[in-house]
Amino acid sequence: MRSRGYLLLTFTLLGTLGWGVNSAPQSQAPQTARQALLEMFFSKSSGTFAKHLPAAMLAALAESGAMANLNQFALMGGQLEHQQKNLQTFETGSVLLTAENPTTASKIEVIVDNDTLRGDQDDIELSFQAYKNGAAERTPFMPQMTFSMKEELGIWKLNEVSVTIHVPLADPDLLKTMVTAMKVQAARSAAATGVETTSQGAGNDAAVVAAMRTIVTAETTYATTYRPIGYTCTLTDLDGFGGSERNEHQAMLINAGLAGGKRYGYVFTLSQCTGTPASSFYLTATPSNSIGRRAYCADPTGIVRYSPDGSAASCLKSGTPVQ
Repeated sequence: MRSRGYLLLTFTLLGTLGWGVNSAPQSQAPQTARQALLEMFFSKSSGTFAKHLPAAMLAALAESGAMANLNQFALMGGQLEHQQKNLQTFETGSVLLTAENPTTASKIEVIVDNDTLRGDQDDIELSFQAYKNGAAERTPFMPQMTFSMKEELGIWKLNEVSVTIHVPLADPDLLKTMVTAMKVQAARSAAATGVETTSQGAGNDAAVVAAMRTIVTAETTYATTYRPIGYTCTLTDLDGFGGSERNEHQAMLINAGLAGGKRYGYVFTLSQCTGTPASSFYLTATPSNSIGRRAYCADPTGIVRYSPDGSAASCLKSGTPVQ
């Protein structure tokens, strides 16, 4: 049943682009494996899809009561043709089919990379090439597929489908796409938290605000748990590692990385824990490289504020609340 999913993936790809079928007449010579593959998906005759499935699979489908599901494959070619676009199939040559959508100026070719006949088995290896406005497009994620056809009682059957997807990690187009996607995600995160991003640390500011709120929440829990102490001005007191039980020097409220005071290109500092027990505190986060970055600050109220000049003092004095 795994091969069925791969087939649906491949030919649904063509269907969603709005392509119809214009198949050349079949030869009167004995049918080749390639002709059988085309007939299986693009013939108008009923039963041709099932005709090219192995007998073992047909028996399993019949036993499970799933034979009716074959209709979705059998009707696929007719649905494509009904859309009256340009799809051509080729029984010989280096191209298996071409599909063109004039509305979007797009075209795709299914290319026969290899057609290896060994006795009663024929492995047809296919790749894909997309075009836009007549120019070839570089598409790193286009799959390569192998349709293994095998003869049963003189009829070519689809015995196996293999799909390979190559991910070229050094491909410049792939890397450009990844960077663009990450920048878009960072911008969305910043918009959701009311934080701007900069070229020096795009996307980090949202994480800094989240870290600030984590520390403030930890301070509130700490002061409630250790009432004689109140708030702490030592970040490592909020840490979660070092022993088997919680105590005032190991409250297990934040992770060790944040308790170290340096994350996301910022330095986190607690100060002004005055009184016994301490009834207040200031939390600041200043950029390691202050050029073009904000400073953030907070207190027991839980309101995180920022100052665009990167100064903790400015933030504490007249910072703007982060929405």
